[in-house]
Amino acid sequence: MNEVIANIKNRRSIRRYKPEQLSDEELSGILEAGQFAPSGGNNQTTHLIAIQNKDVLRDLKRLVEQELSKMLIYEGMYKSLEASIKAAKKGGYDFIYHAPTLVVAANRTGYGNAMADCACVLENMMLAATSLRIGSCWINQIHWLDENPVTRTFMRQHGLAENETICGSLALGYSAMKEQPPLKRTGNPITYVR
Repeated sequence: MNEVIANIKNRRSIRRYKPEQLSDEELSGILEAGQFAPSGGNNQTTHLIAIQNKDVLRDLKRLVEQELSKMLIYEGMYKSLEASIKAAKKGGYDFIYHAPTLVVAANRTGYGNAMADCACVLENMMLAATSLRIGSCWINQIHWLDENPVTRTFMRQHGLAENETICGSLALGYSAMKEQPPLKRTGNPITYVR
């Protein structure tokens, strides 16, 4: 099988990490793979904020738990957001699964392709991480709190520009999970029009 396709099929979302930090070379390679993602009109406006400082990650985890726990759950809510709110209300919520690195992807507020561009960047980084045998998991919690003033203030103190919106983030680290085969795919139907 083609190496790229095999890498895509073997990628898994990792939700348990070892405490060891990535090397500078590994992180740089993953971030650079993100920079090579396509973008609408070749705008290249995705801003990556790579957080490895333990104190900053600890404070961010507390803040996310605190702000999510204030949110109300409503019928029909996206199930992952609902689960995150419930976990935050319970306490001890680590939304990045003890990963030693979190990369936040932001883009210009009001830019129509912000989410698509950031998604391409994050996917490139997940595939690069998989090729290096480094675990990754897409993280939505900061995106869900993007308009929260407490979250915005914290992220502004750590590199987010005033005119940027947080589209997603990525937990990175060495997996502490047992290696598992790719999940069987039963969705994402294909229609051929020939």
